[in-house]
Amino acid sequence: MPLAVVLILLVVGSLLFHVLSPWTFTELASNWGMVDVTIDITLVVTGIVFVAVNLFMAFCVIKFRHKKGARANYEPENKKLETWLTVLTAIGVAAMLTPGLFVWAKFVDVPEEAHVVEAVGQQWHWTYRMPGEDGKLGEVDAERISNENPFGMDPDDPNGQDDVLVYNAEIHIPVDRPVKFLLRSKDVLHDFAVAQFRVKMDLVPGMNTFLWLTPTREGRFEILCEELCGVGHHTMRGAVIVDSQEDYDAWLASQSTYSALNSRPPGNAAIGAGQYGVCAACHGQQGEGNVAMNAPKLAGQSAWYLKRQIMNYKNGLRGTHQGDTFGQQMIGMVAALSDEQSVDNVVAHIRTFPDNPPATSIEGDVGAGADEYRVCAYCHGKDGMGVQALNAPRLAGMSDWYLERQLANFRDDVRGSHPQDFYGFQMGLMGQSLFDEQVMKDLVAYINTL
Repeated sequence: MPLAVVLILLVVGSLLFHVLSPWTFTELASNWGMVDVTIDITLVVTGIVFVAVNLFMAFCVIKFRHKKGARANYEPENKKLETWLTVLTAIGVAAMLTPGLFVWAKFVDVPEEAHVVEAVGQQWHWTYRMPGEDGKLGEVDAERISNENPFGMDPDDPNGQDDVLVYNAEIHIPVDRPVKFLLRSKDVLHDFAVAQFRVKMDLVPGMNTFLWLTPTREGRFEILCEELCGVGHHTMRGAVIVDSQEDYDAWLASQSTYSALNSRPPGNAAIGAGQYGVCAACHGQQGEGNVAMNAPKLAGQSAWYLKRQIMNYKNGLRGTHQGDTFGQQMIGMVAALSDEQSVDNVVAHIRTFPDNPPATSIEGDVGAGADEYRVCAYCHGKDGMGVQALNAPRLAGMSDWYLERQLANFRDDVRGSHPQDFYGFQMGLMGQSLFDEQVMKDLVAYINTL
């Protein structure tokens, strides 16, 4: 009897939880309401089976419980019962599968006028490519992928010269217009998923997959990778911004094409020497850093990372948090660099500095730090020299006091909290494992040995 009561309470509790639970689907933001209908049908069918089976078991426990003197009747076959079970099961399965076939038929039928966006997945970030005025995407090849050519573009393909390249985890699309996402992976399995759009698809190395949708309302929607892709899987986030046509056109006009990126002049170190004067006041004439001025070492740091952080300050992604006192100082300093070319010039000048190791100031348990660094090594490399493809800067040979401060800032959401700072956000999630100051000191002490 107690088992029967438990089964009945399980059914009642499950139904109440389903009806009263505050957790439900995100608000639909695309034309794929068919997916919601299909899921609702599945929930109804499986819910009826769940209730029927558990109540039937409770009934059997009560009706056929042990009674003194009663004997069980062995009945190995019951054709009537088997027929009913077979028919009802077939109806239930058909009710669940049939709507999915209609959804799939629509899913593979992409409108001819669909706007095309290629989403490229890589551990652990998203980038995008769109056809230019010719409406054609250029050829790409995995063998051509490098730090200088992250999309693997064919420089000799005329169709690719006007391709719009977005090396950022955020992409814009127009509202009320069909969009086809071409999906490509550089390394392992990924999955492109936006909960509000309802449709998602795997990115398979060596294959081109796709999905399509028509966004029905403007807004900012988070992209998740829903295929386990490595230690940073949970940090692989991005965003789809659904704009009005006017706002989308303005955003698109601000993006660079492949040919424009190739024709951009490299940074001029000689010109950058004059522009570096403001930086030298804190960071030193040779970029050696100055702890008294809270200015870290710059010499030896990767050019791509230096440029990204300067642009982050210029664009408000860094230094705007009220707790980032020293970052706020940088906003006024980078204002002296009027445009992206000025930033390139300063970075080129910094790259001419001698890479002399700074004095160490952090002491900790190197052995414990080595254990902590195992996770960091997936991105920053075993030698701590950084990996551009993983957006991970150099750590070894840099100012250890600054590393400790930034780890604390990431952990405490002082840095990486801006919605467009996707790589800082990744570090914020990873930094949650550094639960106290001593763990950070141990980690930095080990990095000092690299």
